[in-house]
Amino acid sequence: MRLILLGPPGAGKGTQASAIVEKYGIPHISTGDIFRYNIKEGTELGKKAKSYMDKGLLVPDEVVVEIVEDRLKKDDCKDGFLLDGFPRTVVQAEALDEVLKNMDISLDKVINIEVDKEILVGRAVGRRICKNCGATFHIKHNPSTKGDICDKCGGELYQRDDDNEETVTKRIQVYLDQTAPLIEYYNKQDKLVTIDGDKEINKVFKDIVVSLGSDL
Repeated sequence: MRLILLGPPGAGKGTQASAIVEKYGIPHISTGDIFRYNIKEGTELGKKAKSYMDKGLLVPDEVVVEIVEDRLKKDDCKDGFLLDGFPRTVVQAEALDEVLKNMDISLDKVINIEVDKEILVGRAVGRRICKNCGATFHIKHNPSTKGDICDKCGGELYQRDDDNEETVTKRIQVYLDQTAPLIEYYNKQDKLVTIDGDKEINKVFKDIVVSLGSDL
């Protein structure tokens, strides 16, 4: 399976990505991860990306595409991959299509997890994180049995500064505005599958698997 995973902040992409890669035995390719790897290992691509980042500049599309292409050519991607965080724009999607065409492969599906904006805001604003172990809770959907104390390690729970309604709403809207043309692009290619992310985690995963024509 050669897949792309789309979804706004708070849609549960991380949870579904883990389940997808486990089921299909494919690597989860996060652009953030491969950027950090290349920079840490001091590869030529990493140095190129870092030169822009050190100046506070966005890494140009051609460098991002080059780093993704390099990752897709690794042996563990021969049976498929799950791309997460790339492409972000139609320009990047077109460049990816060209890369895959040159590799004589193509995408199978683009999974778009949709969740109502009000629900996304509620998920983020209600999130609490343990200062000690990093465990995540939600005051409504997954509260700690000990209130403001982590029931896993006893650490103090806190709310991230950017998990307030105004910031979260803005973050989600930026994502939606940016991704709308991308969704249309893959819809025209008949590769887009839209999944209702408002459901329980297991039901969302079941819908994803069914949309890919697989058995659970």
